[in-house]
Amino acid sequence: MDAKLISAARASFPAVDAAIVLGAPLSGGEAHPEPLVRVPLSILNRHGLVAGATGTGKTKTLQLVAEQLSRAGVPVFLADLKGDLAGIAAPGDANERVVARARETGFDWQAAACPVELLSLTGRSGAQVRATVSSFGPLLLAKVLDLNQTQTSVLSLVFKYCDDRGLELLDFADLRTVLQHLTGAGAEELAGLGGMSKSTVGVLLREMVELEQQGALAFFGEPELDLDDLLRTTSDGRGIVSVLDLQDVQDKPALFSTFMMWLLARLFAELPEVGDPAKPKLVFFFDEAHLLFRSASTAFLDQVGQVVRLIRSKGVGIFFVTQNPKDVPAEILGQLGTRVQHALRAFTPDDDKALRAAARTFPKTEFYDIEETLTTLGTGEALISALAASGAPTQPFATRLIPPASRMGVLAEAERAALLATPQVRKYRDAVDRESAHEKLTRKSAAEAPASRDAEPPARGAAREGGSSLSAVLNSPLARSVATAFTRGVLGALLGSPRRRRRY
Repeated sequence: MDAKLISAARASFPAVDAAIVLGAPLSGGEAHPEPLVRVPLSILNRHGLVAGATGTGKTKTLQLVAEQLSRAGVPVFLADLKGDLAGIAAPGDANERVVARARETGFDWQAAACPVELLSLTGRSGAQVRATVSSFGPLLLAKVLDLNQTQTSVLSLVFKYCDDRGLELLDFADLRTVLQHLTGAGAEELAGLGGMSKSTVGVLLREMVELEQQGALAFFGEPELDLDDLLRTTSDGRGIVSVLDLQDVQDKPALFSTFMMWLLARLFAELPEVGDPAKPKLVFFFDEAHLLFRSASTAFLDQVGQVVRLIRSKGVGIFFVTQNPKDVPAEILGQLGTRVQHALRAFTPDDDKALRAAARTFPKTEFYDIEETLTTLGTGEALISALAASGAPTQPFATRLIPPASRMGVLAEAERAALLATPQVRKYRDAVDRESAHEKLTRKSAAEAPASRDAEPPARGAAREGGSSLSAVLNSPLARSVATAFTRGVLGALLGSPRRRRRY
């Protein structure tokens, strides 16, 4: 082993207690267990990237980092598209490969499970995750419904109308009823706000139906996800690992990526500023991160980059896990302090171009030819660079990673069933349908219907001066809760206002 390389690795990764251990540095294909490659907990709110070709060990690396964070008392949120991350809830198996890898890296490996809560966007495979239409806000909801700028402006007008009249938008029934009301009996109520065409509203209603048919109807409503449930620790101080099971919505990336953006914005709105804490309050892992950015607009990518920058000061770290660094926009890639780059393949000219681009994103090093190293790393090996105490990135070191302590695979049905019987799952199981826009407008229509049949309609002036007490209530501004109003304000600031098109 090159003594100079060992000395440089020791300087780059000093032995500190509050750190996650990744593995042993490599030289000439041999691992050197001293020093071990460590990443201090204090820099993990500076975000990170785990990348590499299929089969190179990205998922195991994600699992290794997540379980050590949990052990250090840091809550973790995992987006699980393939169903294999839930294995973190069970202890690993001490098979020959695990024992050999532990011996090579000089790590004292012991099987251990993590405390896990299962979450689900459909409610079929975990605690039902819900968000109200109101807290989602018009801009994020427009992203889910794939609306254009004109349609988004109409949706914003609907939210404004409901806010002014105390009409709560909790689920799709509320939004649908308001849209139908404003293109029917309530059309004149928009006189001071501008109008909306029936054709535009028709598009909104059709997009809502399409989303309902995709199985997302259960997502909108109450009880809404309590963010405090993501920040819990066990009685012995371990961080809870919240695993969002996405197997049943794999073909709906817009839904879960937008949900994650909503969740990050809520955290930013509600968590206090902490600067750079000794350890993060929460760490997210976006597996298959390319799905988050696929077909996204330039404006949306800019706002994602802004969220990544802002959420750091709240003590929240984000790790993107994907096949190639080019899957992550350059602006965001430049903000990721920890880089774990597994092997890349160069079988085509495009692969070769991507390889050279990835190599150029690493700091210079005298110990490795970066391009060659990236093509020769074995399974469970990676080129690692982190932030030093000075804030500058360290030189990259080829590293043989230690094996995760938890199971590297799926849970058995009985094990998953036990996780579905927790108080957390029961807490969110049953939907709550309290009085909101749908009920208020339906009751109003029912009250006005007999009057329209039995009596002449009042004069227009009289209608303005008089009106039922219900109408007075509906037309008086009611304050929304501070948390919801602040959250939507942050979402508006983060996602920006859509540019209005001229309507002919």
